[in-house]
Amino acid sequence: MGSNVITPDDVLETLMNDGTIDAIRLKIINQLKANEDLKSNTIKMVEQSKVLNTPGAEKQTKRELFDALRQELETPVLEKASRSVWDLILDQNGLGKEISDTVERVFCQLSGHEPPLFPTVISEAQPEKGKDIITPSTSSKKRSFSHISKEEADAAAQDSAKGSDEAAALSPNSRK
Repeated sequence: MGSNVITPDDVLETLMNDGTIDAIRLKIINQLKANEDLKSNTIKMVEQSKVLNTPGAEKQTKRELFDALRQELETPVLEKASRSVWDLILDQNGLGKEISDTVERVFCQLSGHEPPLFPTVISEAQPEKGKDIITPSTSSKKRSFSHISKEEADAAAQDSAKGSDEAAALSPNSRK
């Protein structure tokens, strides 16, 4: 029975085909439109534009002004918009979390696994007010070496040696 490997392309194709990519794109666009900092920054850049503040700018046609403004401001405006999009995508409390959860859900559907792939538990430590502490589920089962007493280490070593002696006694090569 062969293992069916799910690739990132498989997940992406599913997300594209079921309309998820379009829905995420629409959410990003709507959040960019609602981003007041991005709007005010763009307006400020236009108001401070060399093109608009050059003597004689009022004599240019709208098309000439638009083309000159675009040439001057397109790159810096798109760079700020791009940073805003990445902030949205990487935000682990908003859209970024939604994207991660969606990708994980689709991967699980395609591979036959049950979500979540990487379960987390809330730490037993008292979190700060309003903050949850999330740690991997295996962390509570492991102890660092410094937490193991000398007696425990010696007992473990003796058990290991005893097991080795018993195994040697039972091995076929040791019988005569």
